[in-house]
Amino acid sequence: MSHFSLRFLLVLLLLSSASVAQNIQYVSDKQFVPLRSGAGNEYRIVHKGLPSGTQLVVAKTSSDGIWSEVTTERGQKGWIRTQYLMTEVPAGKRLDAARRQLEQSGNESADLISQLQSVERQREDLKVMLTASNTELEQVKMELHHLTQVSGKAVQLDTTNRQLVAEAEDLYSEVEMLKAENQRLSEKLRSEDFMNGALAVLLGVIIALVAPRLVPKRRKTSNW
Repeated sequence: MSHFSLRFLLVLLLLSSASVAQNIQYVSDKQFVPLRSGAGNEYRIVHKGLPSGTQLVVAKTSSDGIWSEVTTERGQKGWIRTQYLMTEVPAGKRLDAARRQLEQSGNESADLISQLQSVERQREDLKVMLTASNTELEQVKMELHHLTQVSGKAVQLDTTNRQLVAEAEDLYSEVEMLKAENQRLSEKLRSEDFMNGALAVLLGVIIALVAPRLVPKRRKTSNW
């Protein structure tokens, strides 16, 4: 087979596929249209009845235009009267589809309403949690403020305590110095008292020795 013939065959296949893809029709509102093996009532029925709205691919039409060769979505081929074909989906099917879509929309609306109610409940729960969180936050702020005041007082008390300890140490040093000075003065007084006592004793001895010499002796009277 030449390249030209092969190309021509591919073009024919593409054109035939495009024409088949474009020639999609539907069974009309008449219910259960029989599908026959040939273009005539004398041919055997290969499908007892195609329901309304069945999608068919039309391959070709008979010379008189009464019959059309079609293929179902499942790949079954046969002939059907052309009068039962229409290019649009039947009104009944469209109505059923609209009803199903409406029901689905209703179900979706119910789901949306349920979700909305759930979101509202969650919102209320969040509001309660937020109120509780704000209350706890205020309590924490008050406790923090109290702790800050207590900490400030503690720092002040620690500083005052340190100052008092330093002053106490200074006073203790002064007391120790006063004790030492008092001890020194006491020893000095004891020494001075001892010296004064010794001087008094010595003076008494001296007076005792000297005083008799200072007093004149009385002359004895003569019997003469």
